[in-house]
Amino acid sequence: MLILLPPSEGKTAHTEGSPFDFADLSFPELEQERRQVLDALAEVSAREDAMSVLGVGASLAKEVARNISLHNEPAARAHDIYSGVLFEALNYASLDQASAQRADESIIVVSALWGAVRFGDRIPPYRLSMSAKLEPLGKLASWWKKRLTPVLDTAAADQLIVDARSSTYAAAYKPSNGNQVAVNVFQLRNGTPKVVSHFAKHTRGEVSRFLVQQPIAPENPGELLKLIQAKWDASLVQDKKGLALNILLPEDHQFTTVNKAV
Repeated sequence: MLILLPPSEGKTAHTEGSPFDFADLSFPELEQERRQVLDALAEVSAREDAMSVLGVGASLAKEVARNISLHNEPAARAHDIYSGVLFEALNYASLDQASAQRADESIIVVSALWGAVRFGDRIPPYRLSMSAKLEPLGKLASWWKKRLTPVLDTAAADQLIVDARSSTYAAAYKPSNGNQVAVNVFQLRNGTPKVVSHFAKHTRGEVSRFLVQQPIAPENPGELLKLIQAKWDASLVQDKKGLALNILLPEDHQFTTVNKAV
């Protein structure tokens, strides 16, 4: 099983640690592409219109400035760099050793800068969205799609792919093996299912955590559904984008995270 996640917009900076090394990242065949994006990002981030090009506000000026020298920034494991709603709900730090190992092996974060990374990869914090357009590369989702597809299709082989990405990052890679399920989240509102937007990330993080805690991974959508139904009200549906696992939360559901490991 592979679990595809989006990165978080916010990243956790570290004050100590050696810089990243291209040679240590998963999917080393993407090194040249990573270098191209890194160079383009550094160039854009040094411009006066950097904030506009990257689509961020003035409060993030320090993060954009950091993009200029990512080769020299302290790096940390991806699971320590990515923060935000989804990653708080997944809470890697509190997983037992076996579950953490399964997370390292099964989770792939699709990234605008790195293309794709695994949780154990050492990366620096950066500010770049897949929706950005960097010259001379163009729109990153389109640029990465043709480069990521052969690499991730090879990594996936015939495994079940649980796609917990947002639409922005789903645009950068569409699995080809026919054994994939997207994760959608709904909540009852006055008795009617309504799409959950921002906090869908929270539930997708909980689903990811639950899946890596299982000693035996599901191999197909039917097995996935049976497993998920042990904890959530869920169904499999065919929509215009493909097969989806629809999770329906009750009206009184509270989006809370598990306690952080100390």
